[in-house]
Amino acid sequence: MAGAVTDTEAAVARAWGWVAALREGATTPWREFAGAGDRRGHYLPGAQQLELLRRLNAAGRPGATLVERVLTASAPGRGRPDLELVGAAEESRFGPRPVDPAELPDAELARVATGLIAEDLVTAGPPAPVRDGRPRPWRRAYRLVGDPWLADPIRAELRRRGRPPGGKRPTILVLGTDLGTMLADAWTARSFAEGGAGWREWLGGFVAHDRTPPRADLVTHARTWADRVGRDRVQIVVSTEHLPALVGVRRPLPAPPAYPADAVDLARRVSAPLGLLVLPELRARLLHETLGAWLADAPGDRLGIPAAHVEWVQVRAAGMRDALLHAGYAVHGDPDALVPDAPAEGSTPDDAGVLRLAVRLLLDHGGRRSEEVPE
Repeated sequence: MAGAVTDTEAAVARAWGWVAALREGATTPWREFAGAGDRRGHYLPGAQQLELLRRLNAAGRPGATLVERVLTASAPGRGRPDLELVGAAEESRFGPRPVDPAELPDAELARVATGLIAEDLVTAGPPAPVRDGRPRPWRRAYRLVGDPWLADPIRAELRRRGRPPGGKRPTILVLGTDLGTMLADAWTARSFAEGGAGWREWLGGFVAHDRTPPRADLVTHARTWADRVGRDRVQIVVSTEHLPALVGVRRPLPAPPAYPADAVDLARRVSAPLGLLVLPELRARLLHETLGAWLADAPGDRLGIPAAHVEWVQVRAAGMRDALLHAGYAVHGDPDALVPDAPAEGSTPDDAGVLRLAVRLLLDHGGRRSEEVPE
């Protein structure tokens, strides 16, 4: 009969109706939606973008700018075409099959969210740099190496106080703590710089090859510097309580930022799309300083060693302690602190937790572009 609506046309009208409802804040899943709407473009938004918008609606009230950004976003690492809605698109022998958005893995939705967060970081920019203090004429000569997550904020604070590293015949201070913590620190430092593999995959690779990651390998740090300046100028510091006296200051020195496991993994995932937008030096600043500030109060447990690797960590830590003592380096603090009775309890990153955190950041920061991008 002329003018009759086909099943395909009805399904497409239903899909456009769902898009319109989501724009207005609906949280109804695709499989339960029964309305219809008019076409508002050549192509429907992808299933992962629509489901991310539905999750944002369920978590808060995204503004119009954020809504449009989500619907037009791409999924980093996947590329076009986006996934189509099951029931609103015909299946093809080529390309991905249409999907029910509610059945998409959380990691697929986080892929879209991290691309948007990367854009938000570029828009926000890094905070103004803190100026170094005027170097003190009688400052101690030192270099601080070792665990970068511990050492970097201390080094920056010492510069601010006018006590930068270097000087004539500096003492090399190799800073560390228990190996379980240093492994978590090494992956955290990597995640907030260049990204890379996930926590389990990254750590599992080192366990499989029975090798300590370079950032956590105090033995290699100490040996490298001993070869350069002599063993007598290399000292091992296994407690930050000893550092103020060693570098010639009285006030306490800062601890590194403490983020839950999901927050670190979110930084790792954001690093990849951010690396397509800015140069490496700016990427590291945006991740450490801007994203780090956004994640300062993120909920969740700290990163922990998976149970399957606890014994390996303890054996490897004992070997590190013994090698440092055998080499004859001066040690500040209890060397047995490198080998805890058991690595500190913690958690491993979870896709659902990472996505929840990404949604929160988008609601907090994803609408700011409306004030900076002209209509």
